[in-house]
Formats: sequence, structure tokens, C-alpha cells
Amino acid sequence: MSVESSSHFDAIVIGSGIGGLVTATQLAAKGARVLVLESYLIPGGSAGYFERNGYRFDVGASMIFGFGDRGTTNLLTRALEAVDTSIETIPDPVQIHYHLPEDLELKVHREYEDFVGELSALFPHEKEGIRKFYDECWRVFNCLNAMELLSLEEPRYLMRVFFQHPLACLGLVKYLPQNVGDIARRYIKDPTLLKFIDIECYCWSVVPAELTPMINAGMVFSDRHYGGINYPKGGVGQIAQKLVEGLEKKGSTILYKSRVKRILVENNRAVGVELVNNTRYYGDRIVSNATRWNTFQSLLPEEMLPASEERWQKRYQKSPSFVSLHLGVDASVLPEGTECHHILLENWEKMEESHGTIFVSIPTLLDPDLAPSGHHIIHTFTPSWINEWKGLSYSDYNAKKEEVADRIINRLEAIFPGLNAGLDYQEVGTPRTHRRFLNRQDGTYGPIPQRKLLGLLGMPFNRTAIPGLYCVGDSTFPGQGLNAVAFSGFACAHRIAVDLGL
Repeated sequence: MSVESSSHFDAIVIGSGIGGLVTATQLAAKGARVLVLESYLIPGGSAGYFERNGYRFDVGASMIFGFGDRGTTNLLTRALEAVDTSIETIPDPVQIHYHLPEDLELKVHREYEDFVGELSALFPHEKEGIRKFYDECWRVFNCLNAMELLSLEEPRYLMRVFFQHPLACLGLVKYLPQNVGDIARRYIKDPTLLKFIDIECYCWSVVPAELTPMINAGMVFSDRHYGGINYPKGGVGQIAQKLVEGLEKKGSTILYKSRVKRILVENNRAVGVELVNNTRYYGDRIVSNATRWNTFQSLLPEEMLPASEERWQKRYQKSPSFVSLHLGVDASVLPEGTECHHILLENWEKMEESHGTIFVSIPTLLDPDLAPSGHHIIHTFTPSWINEWKGLSYSDYNAKKEEVADRIINRLEAIFPGLNAGLDYQEVGTPRTHRRFLNRQDGTYGPIPQRKLLGLLGMPFNRTAIPGLYCVGDSTFPGQGLNAVAFSGFACAHRIAVDLGL
């Protein structure tokens, strides 16, 4: 679809990641005229997809929260409903199968009592502490699940919610400055069990429990048993595709191959954007779904960096990116009873190191149609910093990709014997790949604290110090994860709708 560059929009959204698309669709559902600008060929960002040799690969992870059918934390379900669309989903009976040091094997079952029972059987001396810790996570979740999740920057919303749910609000205020590690240590003493709590956090926050906000953990550790992990039929890319379908149905527009060069500022106010081909679009509100580093260091003049952003960048740093292997394998590689998601770590001391923890998603165990008959997809990835991949010649870069891929596959042979022999297709992505295709500075997964902070209190909301400019996505409250960025999208759309008088 084309639009006139002279057209004026209620809102312009830079990037079609899930945070940006949720913002756009929620505004469009309220009658706003929205333009989404996407530099790539398809929407979704790290929630996109690509197809090779009959395989339909998810760009990012396949562990999806937010598709429940009850409560208020089912944000992806609600986002789709707002634009009159939906996706068929497939429930996953186990969130993660952990393969950890000292032969610690554990499955996080969808049924809460099954999970707590299995963990307590491994640590019988900590049975009471396990129950108390995870029950406290439920208290956080129940507070969140009692109220509609919208912008915490909007006073009238806050007043309404407080009068409707005073106890839930007070409960959340109590947990806002707290991190998981402090609460876990109140109830648990066993050092190995505390390490397990660390990797429970690390698998989605990329930091250990000491640095992970309790609010986020309460959502993740409980919603996996409440709404559950539900995989979208047809692949994760269907989420963005359906949101775009709903966006256009509501009369708004998305343009592909439209890379934004800069945000236009007049009289210290964001008023539009300019593309790399010099086309300009103007809007009442500009929303950046880029990282805050991209937004304030690339899309705006250097002299416009607000003091609040300088302070934020001193508190937070870019997380590592990932090396990703997208594998097509013969079905015989997977033993009967294999679960969809796995985490492999052989040494606790290497959990946070580059190439230390290996993540695995096998979405074809839930949706076989994503691969040719008799085959499965294994998407495996491990943290990696972009500095490891700089300054390499074309041949050295490809050789390093093959070397790292071989090491990962050899480690995975411990849980999937015969994996190497069963390979049918292999594609390797690096931090450079993520930087190139996702337009994320250094390919980063998002912000992580540089030091221990007070829970979520350091995370910025959607409005910025530049009038007319908003940010959305994992660089804003409440942080990383598909359901988290969906929440940031709901919050951003609500704040803008109020500002526009919708």
C-alpha cells in the first residue's frame, strides 16, 4: 500500500515489532489514523519468520505467553480481539525441560502442582521454601491479573484502578522496588536451588535473580501455569501478520522497505520522520519501536540527547545478542516424549558467559506443518556479544559461524544423540545478522541493569523528554519478552489516545 508523503497522521510508528504493532492496532481500534514504517519485507521483527526448503522458521523463540483465554494478562489475545481477529493456538504441556549441572533434570509443567512437586522431590529439605517463594510470585501475578493493564503514566487510569482494586494496587507498589533474588533468599538456602532460581530468571531476562524485577518474575513464573504457554498455529510470525491484517482493516497503513533515517524535530517537538530515500511523513505523535540506543543515538541529533536518557544509559547497558542455529532435522533424532523447549547448561559458573547457556525450541512438536513430513525444526541459540564477530573477513566470518555451530551441535548431542548425523538443513545467524535484519544496535536483545537496581523503578515509561515522541518495546516498562512488549504497546496506545483526546 502506498500513501502520499504529504499525508498527515495521528501517529507514526517506527518499526513493526510486536510493541509497535500493538500500539498501532490499539490506536487504530480507537479511530486514530496510524502509519507504521517497517524497514524489512515482513512485519514482526524478532517475532517474524522466514522460509527455507519447506521449513518455516521463527526468527526468535517459540515460547509464547499472552494467549490465555481468561484474566487480564492475556495481552496478545486482547490485542488481536481489538482489531477483530484471532489466532488458533496449541497448548504446550511443559514450559521448559532443564538439563543442568550435577545431572539436575527438571521439567516446568503447565500444571503448577506438578512443577512444585517435581522441584520439591529434587530438594526435599527446601519443600516449604519452594512453596513460599513461588506462592509469593502468585501474589504478584494475582495483583496484576485483577486489573486492566494500561498506562501507568495516565493519572485518571491510576485513580480508577486504585478505587476499583486498592489491595491489588498496594500489593504491586510493594513489589515495584524488589528483585527476585532478595525474595528467593528469604525462603531458600540451598545454593544449587538458588542457582536454579537464577536460571529460571536468566532464560527470559538474561540476568540472574538478583537483577531481575519481582514484578516481571511474578508474571512469568505464574502465567505459565495460569494462561499457559500457547504456540500460534502457523508459527510465531502469524502474530504480526494478524495484527497487520487488523490494522489495515481499521483503515490504517503499514509500509515495508521504509527505513527511517531520522525523526524530524521542529521547535523541540517531534513532528515527523524522514526515510533514507528522503521521503517525509508527518504526524501528531511519533512512536519509536527501535531500541532507546537506536532512537536517541541514531534517529535524533546527538545534541538532543535528554538528561533523562543519559541517566538511563548509566543504569542500563545493552544485553548480548545471540548466535542462532535454525536446523531442519530428521524426525528420528528426537526421542519419544521430547518436549518443545529445553535449556542446556553444563557449568553454573558459565551461565552468563557468551555461549554458556543453550536455549532450544522445537515448534514442530506442537505444529508439524512447519516442516516437511518426517522432519522437525530445532531452533537453538546462545548469547554472544557482537565484539566477537567484528573485523572478520568474509571467509573468516563464515568459518567462525561453522565452528561455533559445530560446538553447539556437539553439546546438544548430549540430549539429542545423533543430531549431527540427522541434519537436513542448517542456517546460522550471529549478532551481525540480528543487527542487519532487526535494526537493533549491536543486535542486542534489550537493556539489562549495569548494577543492582530497585526492581522496575528504573525502567522508563512510554513518554520521552521530547514532546510528541514516545518509545515502545523492550527498552520501556516492563522490559523484555513478547507479553512484556505487548503490555508496553497497550500502555503506549492508551497514553497517546488520552493525549490525542480519543
